Formats: sequence, structure tokens, C-alpha cells
Amino acid sequence: MAYIVRFVQHYHPEQRAAFMKVEAKFAAMEQRRTDWPKGRRSQPFAGREPSHTLIWESEFPSLAEAEGALSKISTDAEHTALFAEQAPYMTESYAEINEILDSCRQ
Repeated sequence: MAYIVRFVQHYHPEQRAAFMKVEAKFAAMEQRRTDWPKGRRSQPFAGREPSHTLIWESEFPSLAEAEGALSKISTDAEHTALFAEQAPYMTESYAEINEILDSCRQ
């Protein structure tokens, strides 16, 4: 079964430019590093989450690989430094792991 790891980060709306400047550094790191999970970033247009939310998500073929990616992310010095730079702009953040329901795919 495949899984999606999803990070949801709410930030102060008035600090969007500063938050996104750091997020661009995360994206550059992700592209530069071959050992890093590749993700997709989005921002709500309409829905439950406020528009001052960044969502990063990446698909993994197994739960073990999703957990391995989370372990890498949580112990990586470069990621930790960038998160420390970005955290003051956040009001809330959380992570999710979602199972992809292959039996429902068409």
C-alpha cells in the first residue's frame, strides 16, 4: 500500500513574504539533494484550511518508506536549521500520514 506524508503549516498572514522566502530555501534544498523526498507544495484557495496555509506532500510506496522519510527529515541538520528559521512565522503546524486506497482507484 502507498502512503502520503503531508505537512500542514499555518503562518501569520502579514508575514507571508518572509515565510515563503524560507520555503523557497526548502524547495531549493529538495531539488539539490538526491537523498531528499520530493514533494508538492500547495496553498488553499477555498476550503477548511485558511489561505495562509502551506501544504507539502509526498507519496511513498510503503509505510516503511514514509516513516524512513520522516526519520530523515527529523534528524537532518540542514532541514532543522531551515525549520528554525521558518518557525517564528508559523502559528500552527502538523503532520499527517494518509493511506492511498488502491481499491478505490479507477
